[in-house]
Amino acid sequence: MMIEPVTAAQTVHPIQDVLNQIYEKYRSLRLGVPATYIPELAKMNPEWFGICVVTVDGQQFSVGDAQQLFTIQSISKVFVHGLALEDHGREHVLSKVGVEPTGDSFNAIVLDEQSKRPYNPMVNAGAIATTSLIKGNGATDRLNRMLAMFERYIGHESHIDMSTFMSERTTGFRNRAMAYLMRNFGMIDDRIDESLDLYFQQCSLMVNCADLATMAATLSNHGKNPLTGVQAVPSRHVRDMLSVMFMCGMYNYSGEWAYKVGLPAKSGVSGGLIVVVPGRLGIGIFSPPLDERGNSVRGVKVCEELSERFGLHLFECEDC
Repeated sequence: MMIEPVTAAQTVHPIQDVLNQIYEKYRSLRLGVPATYIPELAKMNPEWFGICVVTVDGQQFSVGDAQQLFTIQSISKVFVHGLALEDHGREHVLSKVGVEPTGDSFNAIVLDEQSKRPYNPMVNAGAIATTSLIKGNGATDRLNRMLAMFERYIGHESHIDMSTFMSERTTGFRNRAMAYLMRNFGMIDDRIDESLDLYFQQCSLMVNCADLATMAATLSNHGKNPLTGVQAVPSRHVRDMLSVMFMCGMYNYSGEWAYKVGLPAKSGVSGGLIVVVPGRLGIGIFSPPLDERGNSVRGVKVCEELSERFGLHLFECEDC
C-alpha cells in the first residue's frame, strides 16, 4: 500500500476518507455483547466505537471514539512478551512458554502434554508465565518497569484502573488455577501472588485507540515509536513478537484471521484490537461488543475491509 501525500486540492486524506466510510458502515452493527465475566467490563457502553491509524512517518488518522479510555486487557500480552524477551532472551523465554497456536479458548487450563509449557504467550496461561519472567526487586519495582515499558510504546504515561484491577483480582480463579499448575511443573517461580497481581495490573492499564495505533506503529517501525523517536524495544525482538501475534493473537480465530486479513494482530476482551502492517502503519480499534471467541465484532469487520481495500494481506499478490 502506498500512502500518497495530500495535495492542495484534496480536503480529506485518502486514509481518513476510507476510515470515515468504514466507520459509518459498521457503527450501526449490533452483533455481539461486551464481556461480563469481569464485572467492570460489563459496564462499558456497547455504542463506543473508534478507529485510529498511525503511520511509520508519524501521520495520524482517527474517527469515532478514538480518545475514549478503556483497559488494555489481553493486548498487553504482546508487549509484556517483548519485555520478557528483553530481560531473558529468546531461548530462555521459549523454555518457559511455547509459540504453538491452540484451538482452545484463551482461558483454558491446559499445558502442552510433553513440555508442560503453556502453548503460547497470547493465551492466559502463557501470558502469566511471561509476566512472571519480568525482572525487578520486588512487586513495586517490577510494576514500575512494566509501566515504563508501556510508556515507551504509547509516548506518554498511563495508569492502572484500580477498579478493574480489583475486579480481576477478586474473580480471577481460573488464572490462579493456571498459575499453580505451572508452578507444579516449574514454568513459573514461587512468587505466584506477586506475578498474578502484576498480570492483573497489566491487563488493567488504561489506553485509547490512538494509544493502540501508536503501539502497533512502533512495532511496525522496528520497535521505534514514530511519534517520539524512542526505541521502545530492541529491534531484534520485534520479529518474535510479530510472529506470535500472527499465529496466536486472535484467540481460536487466529487461523481464519490469518487467512482473511493476513496481518499480525492482538485482541482484548474490553473490545480493543491492534493490527500491525509491517514497515507501514499500525491500526487501533475499540468496540466493546465481542463475538463468541472474545474478539471485537466491529473490530474484525473493520480489519477485513481495510485489508481488502488497501491490499494489506502479507501474502497479497499485486499481479494476481
